[in-house]
Amino acid sequence: MSSAFSDVGLLLVNAIGSLVLLVILLRFLLQLVRADFYNPISQFIVKFTNPLLIPLRRIIPGFGGLDIASLLLAYLAQVIIYGLLSSLNGYGLLIPHIFLWAPLGIFVLLLNIYFWGLIIMIVASWIAPNSYNPVLILINQILEPVIRPIRSKMPDLGGLDLSPMVIMLGLLIIYRIVIVPLAIMLQFPNFIRLSVGF
Repeated sequence: MSSAFSDVGLLLVNAIGSLVLLVILLRFLLQLVRADFYNPISQFIVKFTNPLLIPLRRIIPGFGGLDIASLLLAYLAQVIIYGLLSSLNGYGLLIPHIFLWAPLGIFVLLLNIYFWGLIIMIVASWIAPNSYNPVLILINQILEPVIRPIRSKMPDLGGLDLSPMVIMLGLLIIYRIVIVPLAIMLQFPNFIRLSVGF
């Protein structure tokens, strides 16, 4: 019975924690790319994060266009999530490890946001080109600053845009040559899923 409760706890922490962290990181990206804050999805993200972010911004100002308070909030959320996962798996609070694991976990989630955002954008370009769906508009606003420089250097292929696939390949390479070695070095446990794309 205790194992079943532990499994349910792990499921809830993973699901709810991942969603909360995703929203916080999206808030950081919205600020970074100067996205449309009148988009209904942006409005939800702002209203969800404001209660914690506004007090934090009074203490920690932005720097060079980066919303440092959002990053710190994401870091604290990741530390709490990893602490709960560690406790539910019977490892206790591995405080020094958790503080080291958290930045890598955030970086992997950022890679996943871009990877899955690119997949959504590619599929949408086939089935719903020129869509005014607020989710697709927001994804395009987040991805465009990354895609634009790659697209400008790609040869003209008669209207076929391969820049998203180049970026996806780059993300997978970063995962293999940066994330995997760091995860081994930092001794990431099995209960933390660190992967990009799959």
